[in-house]
Amino acid sequence: MCSLKCCSLRAFFLLVLCRSVQISDAEGKGEILPPTIQNIIKGYNKYLRPFFDNGPVSVGMSLDIASIDTISEINMDYTATIFLRQRWTDERLCFDGNKSLSLDGRLVEMLWVPDTFIVDSKKSFLHDITVENRLIRIYPNGTVLYAIRITTTVACSMDLTKYPMDKQTCTLQLESWGYNINDVMFYWTRGNDSVRGLDTLQLAQYTVEDHFTSVSEAVYETGRYPKLVFHFELKRNILYFILETYVPSILLVVLSWVSFWISQSSVPARICIGVTTVLTMTTLMMGARTSLPNANCFIKAIDVYLGICFSFIFGALLEYAVAHFCTLHRPSSKEIPKDEDEGTEEERNGVLAAVANSCSASDNTKKIDSDKGSKTSINGKKERNKHSGCSSPMSIMKSLFCIFDCFHVKNPYHIDNYARFSFPLSFIIINVFYWVYYLYF
Repeated sequence: MCSLKCCSLRAFFLLVLCRSVQISDAEGKGEILPPTIQNIIKGYNKYLRPFFDNGPVSVGMSLDIASIDTISEINMDYTATIFLRQRWTDERLCFDGNKSLSLDGRLVEMLWVPDTFIVDSKKSFLHDITVENRLIRIYPNGTVLYAIRITTTVACSMDLTKYPMDKQTCTLQLESWGYNINDVMFYWTRGNDSVRGLDTLQLAQYTVEDHFTSVSEAVYETGRYPKLVFHFELKRNILYFILETYVPSILLVVLSWVSFWISQSSVPARICIGVTTVLTMTTLMMGARTSLPNANCFIKAIDVYLGICFSFIFGALLEYAVAHFCTLHRPSSKEIPKDEDEGTEEERNGVLAAVANSCSASDNTKKIDSDKGSKTSINGKKERNKHSGCSSPMSIMKSLFCIFDCFHVKNPYHIDNYARFSFPLSFIIINVFYWVYYLYF
């Protein structure tokens, strides 16, 4: 009997406890949803868009760019934190009064909202510290303001052929996922002024030169959808690359020219300078490519300049090799008698004289044959061919001797003297063409 009484008492207390919990839940809901909101939500179907049978609903949008965190040339994308605000009118949410209602962001699940998405987004998330960063505000005429704070990584196609003197144009595209142009229409609330925050934005390597907005349509197999596009142009700051890459490259080229003022007999010194500058330039070229995409389709401006500097440094090393080779194969002045020099010159003149005599002999033969007049027109043609065939080798021989004289180095020590002026002059000229082309074309 005692056990039965205890069980009945426990059941009674459980019933009282459940009843009290139900009453507290009802009171809590009543506190969350005041009478005005209850009247608005009553009979509201969040699965149907506004003006379901009366044409498309117009959704106005505006953006605040809080920050652009990273711009990656390797992945060709940028990461930005933005405040996205959407505004539309829902006649089912009209209420009496002259003040707007600011609601908890979690109540957005009870209302219809546009299915807006970022087209080229790779990864996005909604901030939720300390609560989800969402705002809902309803005005008496049924206008709804919906704002969210998101961070998104968006793809941006880049042309790096003029890197680091390039300009990149990136976009942020907003589209409707499921509603076509017959259901929803997008527009910028204030035109180009609908996007704010870029004027005060500080970026590490870029400067925002220009930005504008546009309205278009996205055409897919399933239909035509509204699309808003925000364009912004980024110009890279070149000062960092001048100090990091261009100035060291120029100094390495100038350092390679120091060998022109060192005696050719100092073989270790000149070889050491040449090899050291070549290896240092190679390391600099490899370091400049680490922060860039390994794409063969991009021959960047910095690659062209590093290639030019490497060519001059390697050319300075080859210059000493040629000069040293000519020095080793050049006999001393004591070993070369004057008679041998004169003999060489006479031998060259003798070759030319022999060719000239053979040509004059053919001319005399032609004159005798013309006086006699016994030769036919065919023989005359052969004689003319003989004459032209004789004069042609003579002109070729003269040209070859002129070419050989140009390349003939009488004193190998003059090679360094020529290099002291030709290398710096050609480097300056190439630099002028390089900077003018990449900065102004």
